[in-house]
Amino acid sequence: MSNRHFSRTLAMQTLYQWDFNGGKESCEEILKEQSVEISPSAVDVSFAESLIAGVLENKKAIDELIAKFAPEWPIEKINIVDRNVLRIGIFELKFNPDIPAKVAINEAIEIAKSFGGESSGKFINGVLGAIYKEMGEKK
Repeated sequence: MSNRHFSRTLAMQTLYQWDFNGGKESCEEILKEQSVEISPSAVDVSFAESLIAGVLENKKAIDELIAKFAPEWPIEKINIVDRNVLRIGIFELKFNPDIPAKVAINEAIEIAKSFGGESSGKFINGVLGAIYKEMGEKK
């Protein structure tokens, strides 16, 4: 697996813990704790930091997109793994032009399959696919 895949996983785990604790902990501290448990050579921590910062900076717009493209699932009812995988995927898809759209979608699906529930991959694919389609497949 690539360093970026591990970095996305680290970002998701950090955001998961932050979200689970109601945003009461600093993502910087959580990331530091999480990255100690993973081999430093396997993870590009700066990439994980940029994902986390991007998600937090654009959280309101990202959550609005989730609400728009998953209207039958209020944001607080989406399980924490799926919610944060979506946040990272949407950040990469909509707000990070350096990441190809198909890479953002595929990575999000793979992380959801690894950490989410039985239908997480399909759910993530459906939401991100709909956003991508609305974007006019520009990326």
